[in-house]
Parts: sequence; structure tokens; C-alpha cells
Amino acid sequence: MIRELVTKLSSVFERNAHHARKKCDAPVRVSFAPVKTTGNLHITMDGLAISGEGVDLSKAGIGFIVSSIRIKEFYLVGQERTLIVEVDLPAGKIKFKAVGRRYNKLEHLSTEKYFVGAEITEISGRNKQLLEEFLRFGMTRPAAAAASLEMGN
Repeated sequence: MIRELVTKLSSVFERNAHHARKKCDAPVRVSFAPVKTTGNLHITMDGLAISGEGVDLSKAGIGFIVSSIRIKEFYLVGQERTLIVEVDLPAGKIKFKAVGRRYNKLEHLSTEKYFVGAEITEISGRNKQLLEEFLRFGMTRPAAAAASLEMGN
């Protein structure tokens, strides 16, 4: 009985746990992952991209601001569409796959802007390492880490 109670409490804490977010004031480029086609149905998304500004970043996701919620007829949020996100961090550019989960229109600006929240679904290798470094140190990274990365060590 105690084990069941501990298991239930653990699952509640896990559901309510949030990854620490770091403010991310960096350029962002969002494009669409290639879509697999079948038969005569061809959906071309090559070359479709939008630039924006990063707001926050965590191990699980990214928040960014863009001028449009869609590129041509393809929406950034919905339909479980995979996005390719590139972020220019101080230590270098990272690239990962994400899925748009929500968006809000920002009303207080003179131009139309949207905040998009996306869940990171795939990141690996050097990209993951640079993300973890950013989450540890933020927009200012230590000189020692910068020197070792630049020297290729």
C-alpha cells in the first residue's frame, strides 16, 4: 500500500515538473522537415522557412516569436508537423527537430507577431552538447569553454 502511494505521488510530481527555462535572445530560423510522399501526392516544403527571435529555451522545448503563424499554407502549429529549428547561440548554431504545440498572437506590438511554443522531439550530438552548455551558462559563456571550443579541443 505504501509503495502504491509513493508511485502515485512520484507520477504526480513528474507530470508537474517543468524543465528550467533560460532566456534566449537569439536569432531563430524555422523550416519544415521533409514530408514523405506516396503515389502521386507530392507536398513540397523545400526552401520554406521563416526567421524569428528566440524567447526561451529548455531541454524540452523552445519559445520563439515570428511574424506569421504559417508559411504559405503550412502552419507552424498543429497537424503534428515536424519543424527544423536552428538557433544561433553564443557557442554556435544548434539545430533540432521540434513540433509546434501552441501559439499566441501578441497584441501589444505595432506589427503582427506570434509567440510559438514548440516541443523538442529530436536533438543529438554536438547540438545537444551546445544546448546543455547554454542551459548551464546562458547567453554569457565562460572564456575557458569558448577557448577550448574554438581550438577544437
